Order: sequence, then structure tokens, then C-alpha cells
Amino acid sequence: MKLVIASDHAGFALKNKLILLIGQYDPSIEVEDLGPEAYNEGDDYPDYVGKVGRYISQNPNAKELRGVVIGGSGQGENICVNRYVYVRSVLIYGHDMVLNTKIAKLSREHNDANVISFGARFIEEDHVFEILKIWLLEPFSGDERHVRRLAKLESTQQ
Repeated sequence: MKLVIASDHAGFALKNKLILLIGQYDPSIEVEDLGPEAYNEGDDYPDYVGKVGRYISQNPNAKELRGVVIGGSGQGENICVNRYVYVRSVLIYGHDMVLNTKIAKLSREHNDANVISFGARFIEEDHVFEILKIWLLEPFSGDERHVRRLAKLESTQQ
């Protein structure tokens, strides 16, 4: 599996922590950090998060490719990546671990989400990695109704 990851300044520390944790958890996961390389309070999230959207969009058939974007709320980052064709991003934030876990699982099982967006200022940092692991491991169900719905989504992006 390959994981592309980016953040804005508000998600910078969490991005770097996740990269280390992923490497310790499963060294076979290839992680590509799309930035930023250094903390800059004045950065603009589309400059970095957009790289994740472009990467996923340019590799629509890569089943083992996923993206992670992190910002203060995760809202702008989620909006940004979802503007790219073939990107299906889910937003995770809040302090309810049970709900966040369920949303992460359903986003994969029903929607074949290939990007996950975290709101670093609105989620327990200790929960993020556990949610990410669940999201990475959950397969797309492939059920006909979900395949049909995804095809309809793709047809609107022409």
C-alpha cells in the first residue's frame, strides 16, 4: 500500500507523528510526505493538500493508494481534495471515538473512500492513529448498490 500525506500548519505536528507511527506499525506501507517540510504559520492548505488530490486523481485505478490530509478543522482540506476527480474523501473530527471509528469503516465499506481528512484541533491525537489503522484495513464491500452509486458519482465528474 502507498499512502500520500499532507497538511497545513495546524496539522503539521500530527502529520509528522502519523508518518513515524505508520512506519513503526507497518514498514511495508510506503508513505510519501507531500508537505509541508517545515512549519509555516502562513501556509495555505490548498498548496499541500491539493497535491494529495492531484496524486489520487492521476492514479484512479491504484487500489492500494490512499491519501491523508490534516488541517485545523479538516473541513477546508476535505473540500479541497474532494474537488479532484476520483477522490472520495471522508472527514473525521470530534471526540467520539466510537462514532469516528464507525464513520471511518463505513467510508471504506460503502464509499470506497481513498482519502481521509482529520481536524487536528477537534480530535484526540491519541485517537487519530487508531482510526487511521481501521480505515486502512477496512476493505470496500464491492456490493452492487455501492458500485452503482460510485459509478454515478464518477459520471458527474466528467
